Amino acid sequence: MWNDSIGSSNGLMLIELMVALTIGMIVIGALTATFILQRKAYSTQEQVIEMTQTARAAMDMIGREVRMAGYYSPMVPMQREHATDPDFVGIPVSSSRLEILADLTGDGATDDMNEHIIYTFDSAKRMIRRNSGGGAQPFAENIQAFTFEYLDAAGSPVSTDSAVRKIRIIITARTVKSHPDHPESGYATLTLAEEVFPRNLRL
Repeated sequence: MWNDSIGSSNGLMLIELMVALTIGMIVIGALTATFILQRKAYSTQEQVIEMTQTARAAMDMIGREVRMAGYYSPMVPMQREHATDPDFVGIPVSSSRLEILADLTGDGATDDMNEHIIYTFDSAKRMIRRNSGGGAQPFAENIQAFTFEYLDAAGSPVSTDSAVRKIRIIITARTVKSHPDHPESGYATLTLAEEVFPRNLRL
């Protein structure tokens, strides 16, 4: 009788142990799945934040430099005083690049560093490149599209240098890695659009 009681007790303890282990494995599995989901969500959020910061930083920088286009020394006549035949054009019209010229040193020329800036879009590498005198350098990466329009004061498209009064800039950035919420393209995207007034061009 005493031996049967011991055997029964040992069997019960083994069953309890197996039940406890099973419950523990279920709890650990649930916690692991939750951790993985949270990690994925955090990684996705990080990518979206990085994409947003990249697009906004690029737009801010380009906007600041476009606003300086046409700057000159009052001692050296440039576009403002030469409407029909300007000595100096702040923003030459081009479909392939956004070109910005400003005589920051006031010497009557735009051959110093950062006085003649060219932005181009490298579609193969998905980046905007910036050339300020030292060659086209990577400026903003993971860019899906970079377009610009030349407009007059009323907002109509123009094709001549002297008619340019503002620039409409559109930047579309994308996440570095594929995004689970965008199975159709694999990437989340953000498009920023801004109309910039180069205040130094002839009004």
